[in-house]
Amino acid sequence: MAKKSTRTAAFTVPGLSTEQGHAVAEILQQRLHALNDLQLTLKHAHWNVVGPNFIAVHEMLDPQIDEVRGYVDELAERMATMGVSPNGLPGAIVAERTWDDYDVNRAPGVEHLAALDLVYDGVITDHREALARVSDVDPITEDMLISQVRGLELFQWFMRSHIESGSGVLEHAGARTEKAAAKSVAGGKGAAKSSRASGKASKKK
Repeated sequence: MAKKSTRTAAFTVPGLSTEQGHAVAEILQQRLHALNDLQLTLKHAHWNVVGPNFIAVHEMLDPQIDEVRGYVDELAERMATMGVSPNGLPGAIVAERTWDDYDVNRAPGVEHLAALDLVYDGVITDHREALARVSDVDPITEDMLISQVRGLELFQWFMRSHIESGSGVLEHAGARTEKAAAKSVAGGKGAAKSSRASGKASKKK
């Protein structure tokens, strides 16, 4: 009779205790959820962007989608290497995530970029927190997360270059939700008014 499947193996990578390795892998699971969600969110924006900047934004998003998908694979394979089965199923993402769905649909490019900037704020902040948690335990995982943060921050800069004023201020500065960020750049309106009218702060990824 086949033995019942288990999510964790009885081993991890050399140099770490099984407990340490599995703990690091569990930290990576939430990052896996976040990046799986991010690549779907980016594809959603890619499909729903309209307006004068359609081609620029539409084509700018695709390489980042591919890069994030590569990060997802890295995270999942690192978890498996450390003896923990990665869970990439949609139901697990929905059940275990700490953020809400992306809140912008059909909209001009700058509106999507302003909203996505808030998404990236959350993803990068949480990636940095995960990095700090693993740094003293596993430098290999730390190195992987550093590389991912570098790529995410670079693309956030690409997005911000479209919504930054000549004085170095983001047009949606102060907006606390994706919808408020999008509204704040619509028609060249400032962010302050819409951010005051916005609801609760977006949850981080």
